[in-house]
Amino acid sequence: MPIAYKEWAVTVRALSEGEQLLTVQKGDPDSPDSPPDIEHERFFLFPTFDHQRNDLVRESHHSELDRALEEGVWPDEDPPARALLQDGGIPQPDRVRVRAWAEVTGSIRAEAPHALDSLSPFHVWTGDYARKRLGWQSSEPLHVLLLRVHRIPRPVTVKVREEHRGLDRWIEFDRDLPFEGTPVMADSEFVRAATSIAEICQGEAILA
Repeated sequence: MPIAYKEWAVTVRALSEGEQLLTVQKGDPDSPDSPPDIEHERFFLFPTFDHQRNDLVRESHHSELDRALEEGVWPDEDPPARALLQDGGIPQPDRVRVRAWAEVTGSIRAEAPHALDSLSPFHVWTGDYARKRLGWQSSEPLHVLLLRVHRIPRPVTVKVREEHRGLDRWIEFDRDLPFEGTPVMADSEFVRAATSIAEICQGEAILA
């Protein structure tokens, strides 16, 4: 069955529209030069709404929180406008729309302590994102994962099951979804962006 990666709805929306090209993970403090162990190199993007930290989304992208509501399907009516600006987000809906899948094309160790600030053109988070959400400290390695995102021909509505509501970032669908669709960014544009990200991180992107 297909594997999906759970991420905040606003991040999923940004990834599926080519406004974000990366995610970040902490590396192993005992092996700082090694990239993090990626469980799956190709996966669908599963939007979540609960535990959303609005203080970790840059104010310039707060308008996209409203648009992120389109990733959920509620039984009665949609939450009110700008609901995701509330602390903690909103309850997870009964169903979500899956509209994209991603492939990890590179891993770069971020050497600079304020790398996420410099990488702001390639994500929607604040500079505090890694520290507050991941518990990252400056003494620990931070790895930037480059994501090549494809938008599937039609969004697929998926029922949110009980096993999808836990803390595990990786989940499995009980229905087949094909890895097909169109890249959200042209090849040449993606390579240029990946090169810029690598230069900012003072590392070298290993592209597939």
